[in-house]
Amino acid sequence: MASAAQIIDGKRLASEVRQRVARRLAAMKERYGTVPGLAVLLVGDDPASVVYVRNKRKACEELGMRSWVHHLPADTPAGELADRIDRLNDDPEVHGILLQLPLPPHLEASGFLERIDPRKDVDGFHPANMGRLLEGRPSLVPCTPAGILALIDSTGTDLVGRRAVVVGRSNIVGKPTALLLLSRHATVTICHSRTRDLPAVCREADVLVAAVGKARMIQGDWIKPGAVVIDVGINRTADGKLTGDVDFEAALGVAGYVTPVPGGVGPMTVAMLMANTLRAAEGLLGVPAHDAF
Repeated sequence: MASAAQIIDGKRLASEVRQRVARRLAAMKERYGTVPGLAVLLVGDDPASVVYVRNKRKACEELGMRSWVHHLPADTPAGELADRIDRLNDDPEVHGILLQLPLPPHLEASGFLERIDPRKDVDGFHPANMGRLLEGRPSLVPCTPAGILALIDSTGTDLVGRRAVVVGRSNIVGKPTALLLLSRHATVTICHSRTRDLPAVCREADVLVAAVGKARMIQGDWIKPGAVVIDVGINRTADGKLTGDVDFEAALGVAGYVTPVPGGVGPMTVAMLMANTLRAAEGLLGVPAHDAF
């Protein structure tokens, strides 16, 4: 079957975002003599987290941003992690703080995320930043949802009045993505494990965002012909291959646009982290707000 869908190139779009970040970074350095700095806190040795942190540090280096990785042992006491966050909050050379999740079981993430200065919260998870997003006046937006919206925009889709379905209700992806879509005047449905007749709901979507964490859960006959399909999932199959939450081959024959895995949402998440780090530095310096990346 010939492919009907256009594949959304997340790597290309992420490169364009990084180029815009680089131009604004150079202007900041020239005018203010400041280079944005990102501090990452990694607790333990979760293999996926180690890879993610390495990629984030590499992205900083490529753009000329400063970066520090604070790698703490898995048995780090809560008080020690809290003290480390406090010191980073007070450090004028640190403009962005990222607490890599998940944390070891004895550390409750919510309290530590709330401890980060919201002006330096480049993941956008602090209740103050989530609240601003809910109110429709976002400052630092969670990176993956911001990347998802940019991917949708790259297709030229006008979201006003469109039906958008988000499969997954996590605080990290599902809920903030739904809020961003709502802010663009889409009619949004959030689905989850208790949604009745999920395939039928998905078929109504002009824009379908899959963020559920189950390999190939979204089948081709769940997709409305011509829909924009954004696959957030990263799942490793028994043969070691990476696959998304969407049956990609099936989606190609139905959707209008679809993101691949890998090469779709992932590169955009890192690019938006770089954008948030620059935006945080601008905010701390009192630089007038710019247009979105």
